[in-house]
Amino acid sequence: MTTPDGFGRSAGAGQLAAVPVGLASGPGPLPAALAHAGGAPRYWLPQQQQPAAAAPPATTPPAPTASTATAPTVTPPAAPPSAPPSGFDVEAVRRDFPQLHREVNGRPLVWLDNGATTLKPRQVVEAVAEHYAMETSNVHRGAHSLAKQATQVYEEGRQAAAELLGTPDQGEIVFVRGTTEAVNLVAQSWGRANLGVGDEILVSAAEHHSNLVPWQLIAEERRARIRPIPLLPDGQLDQDAYRDLLGSRTKMVALTHASNVLGTVPPVAEMTALAHRYGAKVLVDGAQAVAHFPVDVTALDADFYAFSGHKIFAPTGIGVLFGKRELLEAMPPWQGGGNMIDSVSFGETTYAPIPHRLEAGTGHIAGVAGLRAALQYLAGLDREAATAYEDQLTAYAMGALATVPGLQLIGNAPGKIGALTFLLVGTDPMAVAGALDQQGIAVRAGHHCAQPALAAFGLQAAVRASLALYNTVQDVDALVAALQAVQGAQGAQAR
Repeated sequence: MTTPDGFGRSAGAGQLAAVPVGLASGPGPLPAALAHAGGAPRYWLPQQQQPAAAAPPATTPPAPTASTATAPTVTPPAAPPSAPPSGFDVEAVRRDFPQLHREVNGRPLVWLDNGATTLKPRQVVEAVAEHYAMETSNVHRGAHSLAKQATQVYEEGRQAAAELLGTPDQGEIVFVRGTTEAVNLVAQSWGRANLGVGDEILVSAAEHHSNLVPWQLIAEERRARIRPIPLLPDGQLDQDAYRDLLGSRTKMVALTHASNVLGTVPPVAEMTALAHRYGAKVLVDGAQAVAHFPVDVTALDADFYAFSGHKIFAPTGIGVLFGKRELLEAMPPWQGGGNMIDSVSFGETTYAPIPHRLEAGTGHIAGVAGLRAALQYLAGLDREAATAYEDQLTAYAMGALATVPGLQLIGNAPGKIGALTFLLVGTDPMAVAGALDQQGIAVRAGHHCAQPALAAFGLQAAVRASLALYNTVQDVDALVAALQAVQGAQGAQAR
């Protein structure tokens, strides 16, 4: 339907929750950052009904006010079963994650901080421990058995990453410390070689700082321009605005595959196809996507794709940059040192082929061993069943959170992942997170390294509960009960 403020929004389970401050339905100003979105419904949403012609003033009923409006009745969707018929058994998965079975503050841990980092299955812990305990060696160029064994594990990790992302060419996989380093590598190498005065970089307003600040740095150096792709009130990227922004000066489009604050999953393949029509390249930040649904960079036609291991059940300090071979081969080295050279002399230095040319120094060998184990673990699950389970759990959580008085959910785009960012009216986000911690519930509070996204909603900070494939309905119920208790305590103090 079309809401009274003129925005086209699709109805569904994903829109049960109350809307953020400043975005309530009905007349009223929007934050300046969302002013572009007023007016006609958006073409990519379901067909919108046109509002009926206004009746004569004498018969027009009075508009509802805050005191007369009736809140909608919210019925949370049915909970997903613990073992869906398709074969995904969440309880079996939970048994593989030791940290889920500890207590915090005398309560069983409820880990809802997956957007910041995921927990590690025992298979990953064992792989890292095995490397340090029994298999320690540097990789490549070693003639002894342990060097060969370590190199084999290292390159199998590269192959596992290629399979995860759907590229047949493992030479398109560059090991980095994480998504942040991957974006910096592309900005400093590809960007320095390809950006010039007046060129434009389109960056969505939903981005993590790691997919914005590196582009700001290289834009300042190369005298290029950053142009933001704005948001709609439900957290979707404004596709009309995006089409208008694209042009002959567009050289790079930086997109999240799933927003860490809003949960929005943009239409990356379609946006990439549009960018390519103008000769622009596209870098996709997949840090929040890869653990939640299958990714195929070939189908997306992404030029670059990055993710961090610790967001997909692997160790911290290891990540992956995918780049199309022809782009990587044309990129000059970003850092110099060992591993990335072919031959070195004072007269001339030549460089190794990709991906090693972009991997200066000793890599995070134990991290790759852990990444390999994490990706093997994930490959052993039914990904489609796991994704369906998470989708059901996210819908359940959004409906359940809508029953908490005064809770305002930020971002309700169709098809979002389980990044559930919210406010409790009258309560500081840090205080909410602290109160939940006392109940053993781990969430995140603050700006979530996505200040422009929050600013678009007139906010500086919020609470975020984020789901993963090992979370359950019971975790959601514990969160909702704790939030209701926080609101109850606040109400009692107010009286």
